[in-house]
Amino acid sequence: MANLVHSNADNSIIDKEFSGNIYLFHAFDVGDDINFEKVQQIRSLTQVPLTLPKYFKNYHTPLAVELPRPHESARCISAKINSFGAISLTYQLPFDGTLERVLKDFNRINNQFLEQSVIDAKSIFKKIEHCITQPHFFQMNTTYAVVQVNPDQAISITDLKNQYGGVITSMLRFETQSLSEYQKNEILASAIGYFRGDLIIVDTDATFLYDAEYAEILDLFEFANIQQLELRYFDRLLDQQLHKIYEGEGRNLPIQSYLPFSVSVSSDPIARLGKLKVDISVITERLESSIKFAGEPYFSELYDLLVQQLDLSNWKHSIDRKLTIIHDIQSVYQNKIDVTRGDILSILVIVLIFIELLIGLLNFLK
Repeated sequence: MANLVHSNADNSIIDKEFSGNIYLFHAFDVGDDINFEKVQQIRSLTQVPLTLPKYFKNYHTPLAVELPRPHESARCISAKINSFGAISLTYQLPFDGTLERVLKDFNRINNQFLEQSVIDAKSIFKKIEHCITQPHFFQMNTTYAVVQVNPDQAISITDLKNQYGGVITSMLRFETQSLSEYQKNEILASAIGYFRGDLIIVDTDATFLYDAEYAEILDLFEFANIQQLELRYFDRLLDQQLHKIYEGEGRNLPIQSYLPFSVSVSSDPIARLGKLKVDISVITERLESSIKFAGEPYFSELYDLLVQQLDLSNWKHSIDRKLTIIHDIQSVYQNKIDVTRGDILSILVIVLIFIELLIGLLNFLK
């Protein structure tokens, strides 16, 4: 496989050459539920075997497929369809060269494959569009990068941080210039490792992975990227729906909602909010319960770092807060409906009593 990042001769201490891979994870939200049974019947879409790490639960397994042919994505090593309406793509780019050269090419590579991922995801979307509830390409997308470097036994972790810390931290922030000492030290201080000689630095948009045996943890980065995609999408969707309510769209409920013994109709905006609340709660629960780290402290620590750096907890809290607001709005409108229905029933009872008295009076006068 040809390398996209080549060596660059230089007289500085950073001139040492490394080998490794750049992994780019892209996720696209393309609609609501995806019917896997229908997808599996598409002959022009080839499925591939999928083996997930043991910390993933089987009942939320995505569907792995090949990119529809013809395509020009030899670097795409994984394409997955998730039942909750997301397409995930993973690209692998090997390199041999200095870390300084990787830094110089990093933004260009990231932008290049950001465009390529849109093309590749759309090719899958066109094949499965009829299998998606409310399909739309694409409502939101997220991306995350991992720079994996094969360890050099001649360089200790301390020397790696001291000699290459500036290059590594700039790379993680997609900057071509050196960061301040404060920023550099803060990023390096968050580094973890399992075996001696391993180093993982997790940041908001990228991770530096100094490890030769890393295959089992790659799926964690892909999963966290998908999780961020769905949480951000739901947060924006709730913002849009709440804005409509605040603007008054949901204040005028259908007259059927006030009739005694009637049920909410599909055009009821408050009923739609209730359905949206259920859908979001179900999918977020499925995402949270997709992985289990019992007896795996290293994976658990790494995932906690990803949750922290990708701000997943705050996105989740934001969604929970807005779901609580929706619940309060539903309660207010339901109380309004209940009071109105009670008043209508009271009026009907009074009218019936009046009619009965009127009929009795007429019979008496006869």
